[in-house]
Amino acid sequence: MNTQPSYLKKGDKIAIVCPANKLKKSIASAIAQLEDWGLQVIQGNSIHADYFQFAGDDELRAADLQTFLDDTDIKAILAARGGYGGIRIIDQLDFTGFNKSPKWIAGFSDTTALLSHIQAAFHIQSIHGQMPASFEAGTPLSLETLRKALFGEELYYTYKSTTTNRPGQAEGVLIGGNLSLLVAMQGSVSEMDYADKILFLEDVGEHEYTIDRMMRMLKRGGKLARLKGLIIGAFNEIEPQEIPFGQSPEELIMDIVREYDYPVCFNFPVGHIADNNALIVGRTAIMNADNNEVTLAYL
Repeated sequence: MNTQPSYLKKGDKIAIVCPANKLKKSIASAIAQLEDWGLQVIQGNSIHADYFQFAGDDELRAADLQTFLDDTDIKAILAARGGYGGIRIIDQLDFTGFNKSPKWIAGFSDTTALLSHIQAAFHIQSIHGQMPASFEAGTPLSLETLRKALFGEELYYTYKSTTTNRPGQAEGVLIGGNLSLLVAMQGSVSEMDYADKILFLEDVGEHEYTIDRMMRMLKRGGKLARLKGLIIGAFNEIEPQEIPFGQSPEELIMDIVREYDYPVCFNFPVGHIADNNALIVGRTAIMNADNNEVTLAYL
């Protein structure tokens, strides 16, 4: 059973931290947006820290996150941005207080490491969604899905896929995130259990062959055989190669899971895109896919 943190209400305090790369621009407009939602926003020390590419050294970033994991007055923690660095501090964190008094942790990209860890080790739900650094570029709809996820309002997704899906219906706990980070979690205490789950995946800036390699790593590790369903989000900013790989990410993924019989949908609005819709990791969902129409709802 996955624990659901308490939903936010107006007046609640939330924290913004940088567990990975440093901020390159102000997040003042994102803070204003969160305040418009009725939230009190506390900025961690890492928000203004600078240590090479990171938002402070590992000790500072870990201590910053630890402060808000332990502070029961803080009802949610938002990662300000991704990049790289979460995996460097995750083993320095003490989740004892967080496990006793769970709160929403939200983010995407590199934050997948944190979302994966709290799902794997503690079975606590979290939110894969827009981060303050991506608020300005994000669609109003994607920001609204984040607000709804935090405040406990109904989330229901329906869209048309431009790539032909493998039709079917699935019900299961939703897990997933950034493919590169999920692969990096393999073999550790932060690796989620894939059996009987609906898995969603996204990534950015990879070659087709690296996507192929990572998907085959998941397959060889037994992670893809027992899924209930597979949701493929954006695989964008593909690095061009002098010699073409010969398959798009959607084509190579479909080849890798062709022997299985669960539904597979493509082009779901999640990932490093403006319309990065919030998904609740650890929540039971129902997925319906026909050739091009897709719906996703939570029980």
